[in-house]
Amino acid sequence: MVSIQGQIVVITGASSGIGAACAQIFAREGAALILAARRQEKLEAIAAELQTTYQSQIHVLEMDVCDRAAVESALIALPEPWSQVDILVNNAGLSRGLDKLQEGDIQNWEEMIDTNVKGLLYVTRAVLPGMVERRRGHVINIGSVAGHQNYPGGNVYCATKAAVRALSEGLKMDLLGTPIRVSSVDPGLVETEFSQVRFRGDLEKASKVYQGMTPLTPEDIAEIVVFCATRPPHVNISELLVLATDQSSATMVNRQS
Repeated sequence: MVSIQGQIVVITGASSGIGAACAQIFAREGAALILAARRQEKLEAIAAELQTTYQSQIHVLEMDVCDRAAVESALIALPEPWSQVDILVNNAGLSRGLDKLQEGDIQNWEEMIDTNVKGLLYVTRAVLPGMVERRRGHVINIGSVAGHQNYPGGNVYCATKAAVRALSEGLKMDLLGTPIRVSSVDPGLVETEFSQVRFRGDLEKASKVYQGMTPLTPEDIAEIVVFCATRPPHVNISELLVLATDQSSATMVNRQS
């Protein structure tokens, strides 16, 4: 395990779920954190907790990854000593609905494409040139089993996560000859706010997604993200598909009730 003490880590979607868990574990390992999300009050609460627990250095960014101008102004103009980013965790993402394509809500499509694909591109484009110039860095994208296998009603969401997978692979090709690493960590069912967001706050629908099985936790995925970041410099974990033991594919889940 290579030390990441003092390295600067940007985490998008850091106010909850996998992003917040990544903040916790990177802080435990002594990294300095730039936490970005739309909900500043949640970011500040997480930052206060990590500063108390780990004496972490933390810079909070209220930022919507869908807003290209906001992303550019926030990340390209980072103050010293925060501007030399070592690790980028592209975690911000969401799903909306489970409609058949012919019945789909176009606004839902826009939100998924803007966040999962364009948002990832905007953030990476803002951070990556500095990594290339400094000849060090690591981009870690949070993908999904949905990027490997479609499922009924997942049409556009699955397409966005397939795009994340393709962008991760293409980015590694573009960076060949540089020491910069690219990883994609692709979870199956993880119990977060994800399903609440998908069903716009319908807690009953959301709870059924995980009913009768033991899903992954945000901490499970965060541990794997940090594992990727702490390999020796010559080791690039390109892609990790991570499923709960109760899940065999995007559609096959063992439920006890």
